[in-house]
Amino acid sequence: MNQTQPLELSICIVSWNVRDDLLACLDSIYSGAGDLSVEVIVVDNASADDTALATAQRYPQVRVIENEDNRGFAAGCNQGIEQATGRYILLLNPDTLVPPEALQQMVNFADQHPEAGIIGPKLLYPDGRLQYSCRHFPTITAAIFRNTFFGRVMPRAASVADYLMSDWDHNEVRKVDWVSGACMLLRRELIEQIGLLDEQFFWGSEDVDYCWRAHKAGWQVLYTPQPEIIHAVGRSSDKAVIPTIINSHCSMYRLYCKHQARCFATRWLISIGVWLRAVLLIGHTYLQRVFAPRPNEH
Repeated sequence: MNQTQPLELSICIVSWNVRDDLLACLDSIYSGAGDLSVEVIVVDNASADDTALATAQRYPQVRVIENEDNRGFAAGCNQGIEQATGRYILLLNPDTLVPPEALQQMVNFADQHPEAGIIGPKLLYPDGRLQYSCRHFPTITAAIFRNTFFGRVMPRAASVADYLMSDWDHNEVRKVDWVSGACMLLRRELIEQIGLLDEQFFWGSEDVDYCWRAHKAGWQVLYTPQPEIIHAVGRSSDKAVIPTIINSHCSMYRLYCKHQARCFATRWLISIGVWLRAVLLIGHTYLQRVFAPRPNEH
């Protein structure tokens, strides 16, 4: 590589059993990168759908790291970051689609905001609905009401709206607590200062933790409404719903203990709440499966 022309952007994608989504994502990256110098690193967490082979065949320029087992999202990201040579590193989910010029827009925005260690763009569902991809740091109250029976009883609980920042239209640049790891641009100087992602977060909350660490180190986390990235959400986790619930709640517990609950009594109470929430979600998932109509039912 010519050292006088540093690579602009390294894109790190961690994939697990979503070959078709990944290939569509790569198609969008390479068709829309334009003149931006980009490298793509795919970390495959032991997929069973020939992800690595299909990627190498369609895009031989992609650097593919094949893991023999599923190391988790944070560890996979770290493998990609360690191989990255770009000025910026973009953590990107394989179930995303990047519109033309979006990568250049993110790099330009980062160049214009050197105070930001982490930048997150607007995320949209495939049907065009807004995803709440930038949020306030989670609280115990918000966790109790979000996606639980209590939230259904009180769907307008203020703690959930505050956490999701749902009272805001997401149409302007704003300093936020954290942005989604589905599409999260990292400044290399930030990584050099605070290190890699915490691999004890196997799945979930690793993005919250990293933003928390960035704030503590004096960096800003910025949300920008441009570009708009399409994110299908949960294509990998939907293949293993109950393990995902368990892993995400383990990560949730670690997050609270690491940043909010330092004494034993508080951690004990949090553990009860977190695992009660997990049990309720697993029970709800089980009931949905039991009572779901079978294909031959009308």
